Amino acid sequence: MRRVVHPSVDQISLAGVLSALGDPIRLEIVKVLSDGQEHVQPDFVVPVGQSTLSHHMKTLRGAGVVFSRPEGTRCFVSLRAELEQLFPGLLDVVLRSTRPSAAERA
Repeated sequence: MRRVVHPSVDQISLAGVLSALGDPIRLEIVKVLSDGQEHVQPDFVVPVGQSTLSHHMKTLRGAGVVFSRPEGTRCFVSLRAELEQLFPGLLDVVLRSTRPSAAERA
């Protein structure tokens, strides 16, 4: 089984998290994960190929945004619980700001 490397909590920085969240594809991935469940890659409907999706997952994992748990041939992904403890409310604010406002929808 492949080994997945995650940064320790003290290696997670605000700058790294914000950089990882600065890409629209990665924001879409985080939106899916914001339901608090584990997901597998087919759950992410994004307009990129498999290798690009894997790159985005690696970027999110390296920044400490997501936790990946390989099981057999699948890899389950979830948001890291420590992220809310380190930066309370950050993901809520970021996700809220990406949703279209009423003026944009009209």
